[in-house]
Amino acid sequence: MTTTVLDPPAPVRLGRLPIGALGVLALALGTLQSVVEPALPLLQRELGVTPSQGALVANTLLVTGAVLTPVAGKLGDRYGGKRVLLRLMALVSAGGLLAALAPGLPVLLLGQLLQGAMVGALPLSFILVRTHLPAHRSQAAVGVVVALFTGGGTVGTLVAGPIAEHLSWHWMFALPTIVVAAAAYVVARTVPDDPPAASDGRVDWPGVLLLTGTLLAFMVGLVTVADGSLPPLAAGAVAVGVAGLAAGWVAVERRVAAPMVDLRLLARPAMVQAVLLTLVVTTAFGMVAFLVPQLFAVPGDGYGFAAGTTAIGLFLLPGALAGAASDAVGGVAARRFGPRAVVVTGTVVTAATMIALAFRHSESWQLVLAKVLTAVAAGAATTALLSGTVTAVPARDTGIATSLLVVTRVIGVAVGAQLAAALLGAGADPVTGAPSESAFATGFAVAGLTAALSLIVVRLTRKGARS
Repeated sequence: MTTTVLDPPAPVRLGRLPIGALGVLALALGTLQSVVEPALPLLQRELGVTPSQGALVANTLLVTGAVLTPVAGKLGDRYGGKRVLLRLMALVSAGGLLAALAPGLPVLLLGQLLQGAMVGALPLSFILVRTHLPAHRSQAAVGVVVALFTGGGTVGTLVAGPIAEHLSWHWMFALPTIVVAAAAYVVARTVPDDPPAASDGRVDWPGVLLLTGTLLAFMVGLVTVADGSLPPLAAGAVAVGVAGLAAGWVAVERRVAAPMVDLRLLARPAMVQAVLLTLVVTTAFGMVAFLVPQLFAVPGDGYGFAAGTTAIGLFLLPGALAGAASDAVGGVAARRFGPRAVVVTGTVVTAATMIALAFRHSESWQLVLAKVLTAVAAGAATTALLSGTVTAVPARDTGIATSLLVVTRVIGVAVGAQLAAALLGAGADPVTGAPSESAFATGFAVAGLTAALSLIVVRLTRKGARS
């Protein structure tokens, strides 16, 4: 008796409907991610929270996304991209629903925490596209998905104001969440299953949980310390707790066979420079991203603009478009001039812009122009650092190294936003609670000086990076 060995079936090709569903999903996720920034002053007023607590609303989603970035693709390879994508979208939908129904800050933060799972949609969509499309079509499909996710950020910036002002801020989260759930349903019905890839590597769940706890404890500690709501002894206890979680994560990563982040990468001079520069650049940009909409929202009593959420979204739109375009600019510039040259140029632009804005911020066009320039500088610099890292580390470490920079980028933006919020809180009027003009001037100046630290980092790490 003979046995016939059958070849594995050829993968089912994707048609226009499933590719369109993945694109709509990316568009809705980008929208859901970006609605908070223009509406942050409104959320602070509606929820009765301080600027530091408001910054935490915007940062919580980013922290979860940074933690999931290193593991989303690995889970997709092991269990199938479609299977993992649908489960992450269930978390995102639950988070959007919680945010839409949130009666106060704690529930809203929990919703944002769950929504952070959206960051895994992009690598998982790439797995599906790569599996079910030939190479020449998969590249175009990947470009469409990325472009729609980026475009969703622009859509969110535009629609947040009209939705919040004509319906309520709850609907800012509800409407994109409905589209996410509908698109995920179409993906489930139309996209064929993809077979899991053969993989012996285990997911470093202890490392994931410890890093999550470290980042969240750091963020909560940062906002409470910046708010001045903790006595010195309690603040010290928070710092010890964060240090303990971080030490536990390092210990786990050094011992497990397949760590979430290979800490040996940090010994590479190129990685040291990339991490430090990414942290400094994004901290400065995080300050700008928080301060500009706050100043637009201040009542026009000598220095504010009394802008509503819709107007703030329109003011921020050029910066959002410029930031999206700067990704391509950063990659091209890094190939031609080198990552350090791009970072130095971006540093000079950001520092000069912020110092100028500290003295001249009486016209709306000045803020709009400053946001455009700093968005281009930060986007180009961080993209250049990412692309430079890809060529500076072995191919097997590309995913780990870039994930580490993504985590660093998120931490930098979060620290910058919280630092700016603390400066506004420290300079608030004791009667009205509104930040003074000098507090904004101080914030812009500190952002410029923070950006200028990149020049020192480049100088100190130049020799090691060359070697």
